[in-house]
Amino acid sequence: MPKTTGISSTPAENSDTAQFVSIALFSGVGLLVSLIIVLLRMNGVF
Repeated sequence: MPKTTGISSTPAENSDTAQFVSIALFSGVGLLVSLIIVLLRMNGVF
């Protein structure tokens, strides 16, 4: 029996989930970097 991750069982759903996770991680990292730059500018580092 093949292993299924989460609720999705078809390869298309799995690839969609992986794509969504990668986009979410990329957006999260971008927001985190932006927040750090703003905080550093407020403290006069940059």
